Amino acid sequence: MFLAILKRLEPIDRAAVSLILLLSLAIGFLLLGGDRSLPKVRDFSWQNKQVGARDTAFILTFSRPMDRESVKANLHIDPPIPGKISWSGRRLVYTLTAPPQYDRTYKIELQKAREKLGFDKQGKAIAPFVSQFSTPDRAFVYKGTEAAEKGRLILYNLTRKQKIILTPENLAVKDFRIYPAGDRILFSASEWSKYQPGLYEQSLYAATTGRSSNPAQKPGNIQQILGNQDYENLKFDLSGDGKAIAVQRAKRGNAEDIGLWVLRPETSPIPQRLLSRPAGEFAIAPDSATLANPQADGIAILSLTPNVKPLEFIPSFRRVFSFTPDGRKSAMLKYNSDFSQSIFLVTNQGLQTELSRTAGEFITCQFDPRNPQLYCLLTRRNPGQDFSEKLTLEAIDLQTLAVKPLLVLPDQVETKMSLSPDGLELLLDRVVAKKSAPVTGDLRTEGGSAIASSTLILLNLKNAPASQNPLLPEELPLKGFRPRWLP
Repeated sequence: MFLAILKRLEPIDRAAVSLILLLSLAIGFLLLGGDRSLPKVRDFSWQNKQVGARDTAFILTFSRPMDRESVKANLHIDPPIPGKISWSGRRLVYTLTAPPQYDRTYKIELQKAREKLGFDKQGKAIAPFVSQFSTPDRAFVYKGTEAAEKGRLILYNLTRKQKIILTPENLAVKDFRIYPAGDRILFSASEWSKYQPGLYEQSLYAATTGRSSNPAQKPGNIQQILGNQDYENLKFDLSGDGKAIAVQRAKRGNAEDIGLWVLRPETSPIPQRLLSRPAGEFAIAPDSATLANPQADGIAILSLTPNVKPLEFIPSFRRVFSFTPDGRKSAMLKYNSDFSQSIFLVTNQGLQTELSRTAGEFITCQFDPRNPQLYCLLTRRNPGQDFSEKLTLEAIDLQTLAVKPLLVLPDQVETKMSLSPDGLELLLDRVVAKKSAPVTGDLRTEGGSAIASSTLILLNLKNAPASQNPLLPEELPLKGFRPRWLP
C-alpha cells in the first residue's frame, strides 16, 4: 500500500519522502547507539595569546557537561600558576591568585578528564587537549642622564638586552606614566630652552613603545595630548584603563587660579575642571572613576566626573602611596604628633591598621602582587645624637604585621622604586647630585638639585622575604633614573 501511494506521487515528492525516511532511520540508529564522539575543549580564551598581569582569568569551554573533579585533577599548567577553579555550565573559569611570570611560554594540558553521566556511570574520556600562551618580555622605561640620552625616555628590554630611545632630543622629559597595555607612554616635557627652575612650559605627550598587536606601530611616534598656552601643566596621573588623565594646572598670570582638571583624549579632549584648589600628591584609584586627593586634614575621594560632590573623606592621612589591583585596600601615609610617620593599611570598609612607623620618612610603598605584603622604601634614624638616617627597603607582612629589612642603601638623592608586574623584580635608581648650583642644560631632581649621574639597580625578589639571605643588588649598565616597569 505504501509503495502504491509512493508511485502516485510526483517525482519531487517521492524524493522528499525518501529523504525524510533516510534521515529518520539515521536519527534512530544514532539514538540507539549513542553519540560515539569524544567530549572535547571547544574553546580556550588564552590560546596562543600574550597575556600580562592585567589578565586575571582564562576560560575553557567544553562540548559537553564534564565531571568537574576529574577536570580539576587532570588540568595541568607548566610552569604552574596558582589559581582557583569555578564553573558556569560547561565553562571552566580559572582565576589566577598570582600574576603569571613574565618572559615565559606556558603550556596547558588536559587529558583523562571524563564527561558527566548520571547514575554513577563513567563517562567517556576527553579528547586530549594541549595549548599554550605566553607573557611579554621583561621591559621598563627610564629617563636617561648622559650624552644624547639626557632627559629622554628610554625603553630597555631586559629579556633581549635591547635599548630604544622613545622621545626626541629637543624635549626634556619631566614625568611619565605607562598606558595599561604597555603600548604607549604618557609624559610631560618641555623644550630644553624652557627647562628652567620655576618655569612650567610642559605639555603632555604620548609616545608609542612598539609593544602592539599592530606590526605597523613603531616605537617613538609622538602625539601631543595637551598644550600649555593658557595654563601651566604641573602634576598629572593616568587612570588604570588609560582613558582618563588628571592634571594639576595653573592659570598663566594668575597664581591663585590653580586646580585639578580631567581630560579624556578619546572622547573629551578638552580638559574639564574637577577642583578649584591646589592638589597635592593625588592618585587615580584602580576603578578609573575616582581619585584620592590629599588635603590639609585628610584625603578626599573625588569622582572623575566634573560637578559631582566629594564621595568620601578620610581624615588624618596625608597621601595614598599605593592601591591593591582590586582597589579594596590602600597604603596611606600619616604624620604623627611626635613628628614620626606611619604607614596604614586602609580598606574600603573603613578598617585602618598601622603597619610601620619611622622617625625618618616614608618615600614610597607598593603592594606585592604575589603575596600579602607591602614593600616600602623609607629612611630610619641611625643610633646616636647626630640624627643621621639610612635608606632602607623593607617588606611588611600584611597578615602578621612583621617588618623585615631587605636592603640598606647608601646615601642617595630622591631614590625611586618600581616593582615588576609579576612581583619578582624591583628597580631602584641611584642618583648622584652635583655639589654646585644647576646651570642651563643640567637635569634636575624634584628638589631642584643638578644631577651629576645616576645608575639603575635591579633586585631579584623571587625568594624574598622568605629567604634569610640578604638581597644582592645588581647594577645595570644603564645611566638613568625614575624607572618604571612596562605592564
